[in-house]
Amino acid sequence: MAQINDNFIKIPATYLFSEIAKRVAQHKEANPDAPIIRMGIGDVSLPLPDASVDAMIKAAEEQRHAKTFRGYGPEQGYAFLRDAIVANDFAAKGLDIEADEIFVSDGAKSDTGNIGDIFSVNNRVAITDPSYPVYVDTNAMGGRAGEPNEQNVWSNLVYLPCNMANNFVPQLPDEKIDLIYLCYPNNPTGTTLTHAQLKVWVDYAKANNSIILFDAAYEAFITEENVPRSIYEVEGAREVALEFRSFSKTAGFTGTRCGYTVVPKTVMAFSENGEKVALNKLWNRRHSTKFNGTSYVVQRAAEATFSPEGKKQVKALIEFYTENARIIREGLEKAGYTIYGGKNAPYVWAKAPEGMGSWEYFDYLLKEKNIVTTPGAGFGLSGEGFVRFSAFGSREATIEALKRLEK
Repeated sequence: MAQINDNFIKIPATYLFSEIAKRVAQHKEANPDAPIIRMGIGDVSLPLPDASVDAMIKAAEEQRHAKTFRGYGPEQGYAFLRDAIVANDFAAKGLDIEADEIFVSDGAKSDTGNIGDIFSVNNRVAITDPSYPVYVDTNAMGGRAGEPNEQNVWSNLVYLPCNMANNFVPQLPDEKIDLIYLCYPNNPTGTTLTHAQLKVWVDYAKANNSIILFDAAYEAFITEENVPRSIYEVEGAREVALEFRSFSKTAGFTGTRCGYTVVPKTVMAFSENGEKVALNKLWNRRHSTKFNGTSYVVQRAAEATFSPEGKKQVKALIEFYTENARIIREGLEKAGYTIYGGKNAPYVWAKAPEGMGSWEYFDYLLKEKNIVTTPGAGFGLSGEGFVRFSAFGSREATIEALKRLEK
């Protein structure tokens, strides 16, 4: 008798963004002419940088000819991209990361979910609340989360509340944690941690032999000097942290799919018998076994973002979405909202009117204003009473949405 992994039937049957899509589709069916503005899912609206498109065309043309055709590439990523990442994202900032510590993939979502493969089911996991749903759901799938209650709070996960009371800064847990998920700039709240605030977590991890899983997918949106773009800017992080990065929001690769994970050779965890094992070795084994590498054409497109032209074009993309975030932030403040984020991130976290829950307010904005947001409750218990606005829409739609909200 074939048996399933029962952990899959413990998690909610519907993924957050699938539920949003369903409700929007129902509203559209009932109101075919509704002028819907989508400010929910974090998908970009501007096209890829010309440098990346040109690189893809050139790489595709290479595939036409026997002399330049590429078949299987290295699972870890081509040297041309890994070297470019090291030089531009780390060495240029004085950070000591080596090419064989970079693993190119099809995006940070995959890697933050798949990283659990190399960790024991017995690890105690801490997750900021609210948080990106993938962190919770993949640990539940892997058997580390325990059992959910009626509010989808899992018995074996340690939640680190981030709310108005603590200004969205997670506090150290009272118990020993093995794996710690941190995402900064944060999805969904758009908030950040300073260098000093992040060092508290690095010091905790060193003292407790913990591993920090640091999602830096939105680092390109940071504008303030005291906010680290990489956890490796913090002393000691090379011994305790893995970092996930993405070209999706930085260069518009949401549909093109490319990201990478940094696994320093100095990060160690322990086997069942207490032996220290390098996570770089384990992730390399997992990556090589279960992944055949990111497309050559896509990797050439990613490499092109580091060219002089590519850097200018990516900067223009980031500036466009950053301006959208400013428009949303200031418009919501003018309309009387209590808001967070939007300064170092493309998301604005807005408190729903008193007495309204996240999904209730989501439905109100959808049906009465034809605006799609993301309900905060979908990101965790501490997200209840908030909605997330995304700055990845067009300028025209962003301005129109704020006009509707002012009314």
